[in-house]
Amino acid sequence: MMLGLLLARAGVEVTVMEKHPDFLRDFRGDTVHASTLRLLDELGLSDEFAAVPHREIEKLALTVQGTQVVMDLRRIPGPHKHIALVPQWDFLELLASAAEREPSFTLLRSTEVLGPVCVDDAVVGVRYRGADGEVHQMRATLTVACDGRSSTLRTAMGLRPKKFGVPMDVWWFRVPRDAEDPHGLAGVLGAGHAQVAIDRGDYFQCAYIIPKGRDEQLRAQGIASLHRGVVSLVPWLADRIGTVTSFDDVKLLDVQLNRLRRWYTEGLLLIGDAAHAMSPVGGVGINLAVADAVAAGRILAGPLRAGTLSSRHLARVQARRWLPAVLIQSVQKMIHRRVIGVAVASTGQADPPLLVRLAARLPLLRGVVAYAVAIGPLPEHIPAFARREPPG
Repeated sequence: MMLGLLLARAGVEVTVMEKHPDFLRDFRGDTVHASTLRLLDELGLSDEFAAVPHREIEKLALTVQGTQVVMDLRRIPGPHKHIALVPQWDFLELLASAAEREPSFTLLRSTEVLGPVCVDDAVVGVRYRGADGEVHQMRATLTVACDGRSSTLRTAMGLRPKKFGVPMDVWWFRVPRDAEDPHGLAGVLGAGHAQVAIDRGDYFQCAYIIPKGRDEQLRAQGIASLHRGVVSLVPWLADRIGTVTSFDDVKLLDVQLNRLRRWYTEGLLLIGDAAHAMSPVGGVGINLAVADAVAAGRILAGPLRAGTLSSRHLARVQARRWLPAVLIQSVQKMIHRRVIGVAVASTGQADPPLLVRLAARLPLLRGVVAYAVAIGPLPEHIPAFARREPPG
């Protein structure tokens, strides 16, 4: 959606295809980081974003086996010294509304991409099932796969990402939220399990972390075992965890961490999770994908307008965004191995991992982590052709 908005503001004819009639998906993350908030300022959308119900977080707190680490975002540079929690469907609707004000932008909802259209090994468009239920083709100078970690286009082209092992999966469920409850993100890692509660106003979207591949075995222990695990980590949820009455209310998120060696073929570019699936650690996936889109818009708008687009331009997008993806995934792998893996593998009370103890003692390390989460490496800026002044 971000790339579509940028290209439309450059005068490029662009169509975004969304499989569903709306953007309501529970597995979509909520964290809009300081780097993305600055992009909204540059797009002239800050007032519209402010009107969307959201929560602002100035501190990130994580308790790991009894040791609390608090990262203060008020010390990071830039105008936004916080992270915004906003349901991603609202964020997407905001971008879609802005894009639909551009005459060269089209959003097709209830439109499922079935596969690429290829001519002489080049992608020249897509086959799709439209809202009418019929299969159609759309030809395009460039097709961009923004279709996530299970990318249809990536699979159809035989592109296989390198997989990095992860120690965890996530159970995803909701519990009611009371007005006096803490707001923002509350994360606790204990022995053998962990819990993160995401404030969505009148309810918490809960991510309960379990050891990788243990879903079936743990479900067999019954829903009461989940209740006990949640309450042991977050006691103040005891009076409402019973609203999760069975495992029918609990969805499994298969955590992945992977990356394509090459993010493009002739006529096709992959960005976001289609190119590099991120772990939930740090909640950086949305913001990294948005940065990919901004870089792609800046690099590709001119060649698309001039009719001179080539694979060389697609390679420039990957060259720009490869290092941030690698750096962030390397940090996530380290946290998987030294923090989460240690916690979920533990069967009893143990000392917190060394990395956690160091972060608790060293303000400088906490500051580095806060910057890495809220802004990240190689932040992008909206190109001049797409910038707008906010109204008034």
